[in-house]
Amino acid sequence: MGENTNRWTRRPEGSNWGDFGPDDQIGRLNLVTPQHRIKAAEEVREGLAFCLSLPLDCPRVQLNPRRFPPELAFSMRGEDPVANYPYGQVFPGMKEVVNDDRATLSLQFSTQWDAFCHMGQLFVADGAGPEEITYYNGYRAHEHVCSPFDYLKGRAGMDGPFGAFALGIERLAETGMQSRGVMIDLFAHVGLEKVPVGYEQLMRILEADKVEVEPGDVLCFRTGFDRALLAHYSGSAELDPHRCSGLDGFDDRLLKWVDDCGAVALVSDNEAVEVTPDFARENAHGIRVPLHNLCLFKLGIPLGELFLLSDLADWLRAHGRSRFLFTAPPLRLPGAVGSPVTGVGTV
Repeated sequence: MGENTNRWTRRPEGSNWGDFGPDDQIGRLNLVTPQHRIKAAEEVREGLAFCLSLPLDCPRVQLNPRRFPPELAFSMRGEDPVANYPYGQVFPGMKEVVNDDRATLSLQFSTQWDAFCHMGQLFVADGAGPEEITYYNGYRAHEHVCSPFDYLKGRAGMDGPFGAFALGIERLAETGMQSRGVMIDLFAHVGLEKVPVGYEQLMRILEADKVEVEPGDVLCFRTGFDRALLAHYSGSAELDPHRCSGLDGFDDRLLKWVDDCGAVALVSDNEAVEVTPDFARENAHGIRVPLHNLCLFKLGIPLGELFLLSDLADWLRAHGRSRFLFTAPPLRLPGAVGSPVTGVGTV
């Protein structure tokens, strides 16, 4: 067991803190070796590329009250919007015309990655004293993840800026977020219904579809919710935001399988990878979003949500395949706790 005496003297039960080094910030992505990327590249046989991301302003409804669709505007040059802007106004005689724009984004509105600092836990990492806000590998609030509220309370010890000084989304971007993807087609077996898929049912699905998972793989769970979102986005159908399947985070055997299988990231086309939390249930440790807790806090497994998976899933099923080259780096935005992503699946 690894140990970092500066940040923690005890790690959460079932965690891998320290196993990849005392200052590790990329978690299970350490398992994506050059050899595994070569295996991933060998899945490219047809040269076909599938977009794995929804439009950045999809969904049309606000699934999460904290997250908002992007606001697009033109950049300004003085008092003039840079929209069909003739350079001749500045440089007489120039023929060129230019457009520049900008966007205000909620970084976790549409297709997105969660950084490890997206969700932590109250935990006693030094073996004594009160619980503190703690993140993967023992990184702490107020020291490594700081907010204006921390500063106003006199706890940050700095004048700003604020954000994630450890575990930021840029750490995931620096890896390239490229590996072998494995499609697990929940929709083909349970349809577009609110079904919490536990260990037993997942094992039956993997066996039926002859899906094999190896350490270093990115697991992609297709529920069909992406197409429901797109149908609503186009105005052709109503949307029930709770009608889709997901992993059952309250199934301890499923959580153990996630740990044991060696997956480096979990991706889904639904809102949370696990069945949309109701925040009413909790496990024996007081955790109400157990898959997020396992992946982001204990094991360092990134979670990708609201990906576009159905087109690729249908192609793979029609061709008797489940593996592909997965490429989906987040924005390299230092200090952010999440990021939109334009992913690509190549077969």
